[in-house]
Amino acid sequence: MRRGTWLLRKAVRWSSAALVPGELVLIVCVAGGVTVPPVARTVTRSAALLLLIAAGALLFLDHRRHRGGGLDRRTALRAAIADTVPAPVRRLAAHEVFLSTSFLRWTTRRGPHGVREGDTAVPYAPGQSATMFGFFFVCVVETVALAFLIPWPVVHAVTLVLDIWGCYFVLALHASCVVRPHVIGPDGSLRLRYGALLDIRVPADRIASVRLDRRFPEGKLGAVDADGVADLAVAGQTTVTVELTEPVTYVRALGKPAEARVLRFYAEDAGGAVAALREVLREAQQRRQMPQLGADQ
Repeated sequence: MRRGTWLLRKAVRWSSAALVPGELVLIVCVAGGVTVPPVARTVTRSAALLLLIAAGALLFLDHRRHRGGGLDRRTALRAAIADTVPAPVRRLAAHEVFLSTSFLRWTTRRGPHGVREGDTAVPYAPGQSATMFGFFFVCVVETVALAFLIPWPVVHAVTLVLDIWGCYFVLALHASCVVRPHVIGPDGSLRLRYGALLDIRVPADRIASVRLDRRFPEGKLGAVDADGVADLAVAGQTTVTVELTEPVTYVRALGKPAEARVLRFYAEDAGGAVAALREVLREAQQRRQMPQLGADQ
């Protein structure tokens, strides 16, 4: 049984790797006006149907195996998907889903994501608004220009799709930064984010100090240097530095794990963010000390 499942998993992965590019080529040919033989269409559709059936069967077998191991339905389903779909593919798919939901939340004005009652939102997106809308303008101009300059139908179709997706990506990335601000919890915890790409949770008991500190780092988003410092820069700058009592671990944008001891991030109102975090930490510390005082008395 295990040998058969292993072979089926390999067949699904290799078939997906071969079929997806073929489907894209077929779509581009149709969009570009190229005549596709009926046999090619039939073979492609049949292969896609067989791949869908095989993937469904593999998912069912993995789900049943994990359920037999004691997992609940939802956890077993996630484990079954993880068995078949590679981690980078899952992460890229999750990024696309988060970007889409963030874009819908932004356009429908539903408010920030992950900010509950008692939390304090710390916006950072205004610091990059001019840059992001400048990128968007350039993408629109490029899309229109190439639509008139490229004469070949296939190349024109491919370029048009890529340019339109590029325009959407810039808007969706900025929207995800707007609706996913940093969050200061009522217990003094800190959640640092950059849109749908990065999410770092810092417990209150690990925060040693917080201060205003404007810097202009050159490293990549969330990358940790030799001193254990990670930067979440916006428009090339950070304004707040948080030092920790012990490192926190998180996952960077492309899935690489990281561990940082100092976090530097950008806040639009840096002074207000530092004051709010200090006040919440002070109140949380007082609440922890009150039971001890009562016990001593």
